[in-house]
Amino acid sequence: MKKIVVLLTLTLTFYNVHGQETTSKSDTLRKDALNVFMSASDYFRKEIPYVNYVRDIKDAGVYIISTSQVTGSGGLEFTYFLVGQNGNAGMRDTVSFVSSPDETEDEIRIKEVRTLKMALMRYVAKTPLSKYMNISFSEPLSETVSTDRWNSWVFKTSLYGFLQKEKTYSDSYLSGSISASRITKEWKINLTANLNQNEEKYLIDDSTTYTGTTSNKSFNTLIVKSLTDHWSVGGSTHFGASAYNNEKFKFSIMPGIEYDVFPYSESTRRQLRILYTAGYTLVNYNDSTIYDKMKQNLWSHNISVSYEVIQKWGNIDVSVGYSNYFHDWKKNNLYVQGFLDLRIAKGLNISIGGSASLIHDQLGLVKKDIPVDQILLRRQQLATQYSYFTSFGLTYTFGSIYNNVVNPRFGNNGGGGMSFSMSY
Repeated sequence: MKKIVVLLTLTLTFYNVHGQETTSKSDTLRKDALNVFMSASDYFRKEIPYVNYVRDIKDAGVYIISTSQVTGSGGLEFTYFLVGQNGNAGMRDTVSFVSSPDETEDEIRIKEVRTLKMALMRYVAKTPLSKYMNISFSEPLSETVSTDRWNSWVFKTSLYGFLQKEKTYSDSYLSGSISASRITKEWKINLTANLNQNEEKYLIDDSTTYTGTTSNKSFNTLIVKSLTDHWSVGGSTHFGASAYNNEKFKFSIMPGIEYDVFPYSESTRRQLRILYTAGYTLVNYNDSTIYDKMKQNLWSHNISVSYEVIQKWGNIDVSVGYSNYFHDWKKNNLYVQGFLDLRIAKGLNISIGGSASLIHDQLGLVKKDIPVDQILLRRQQLATQYSYFTSFGLTYTFGSIYNNVVNPRFGNNGGGGMSFSMSY
């Protein structure tokens, strides 16, 4: 009996010591791992487990800013800006990849992880964990590149609809579009046709039914030529009809010129664009307007300034614009819209967004009285001198600076959408 007790004691002692050594080694490796500040989904944490995903940017050895932009093919270009700090101060890297429009979410996130792994190697190489890393290349290189038989043209069609019905209410919506685009370094060409139809019905009682119907048709073109890394010229045209705006037919052509204070090559990080357009518009109305017009020939111009920047403290996206008709400068429109996502202090973030307009250019307002039901259903444009919208949000996070563990039980507690925003 004593021998058995001694044997069990020795066995437990061995496992305890061995476990402590294993835990101690694992904990040492974890403490020596690279501290990274970014927004990481559970998938990212599982696929890149050899870094610490810290909660505060001040604790990071590298912080990552991620952006994405739509490509000419309809896919996305993902760009990651890595900025070293603390022990990695002075180190900076930029990596990117392009997804095709037919790739699934899983295929895209696999590419995201692969790209980030490559980008992080230079920083991981400075940690004790570098001796456990292996790098391999799995695909043979082609000696030639096939010619694009479409010459960069991309075509897209879509059809969307829904039907909702209750005993006293029904709502149907149908939308279709077809587009062709060609985007290169020198040219940007977009051709788009849209059709939207919406009908709502409200049954008040057995004898009263309110019906609201709207339809919009349009064909739009945009052609832009790159001149330099700061200047571009181009123009847009529009053919369309809108029941809401009292437009039986509308045609406009607006040539313009744009200047970006920053080079277009830096557009994923910062933009300060000044755009001026001027042109002609022909409108035929469904009903006589408040100015007793059934048809108008209009000349107008528009100037707008847009500022976008993404930094480690957050991101800003602000636009200001002004337009007026030349025949009456009092018929004008001034608007401002923007979004701010700001890191105030450790763990404290604030987001503010909104838009506001001073409206004095509603030339298509219907002269006749609009039925109350159509007003309530918002089926016809009404006179107004202003409009605004605002939103805000505040978040505060505190606790452990590390955020490495993934536990999907009873639901996924992770997530990380990244679209032209700072990862944090």
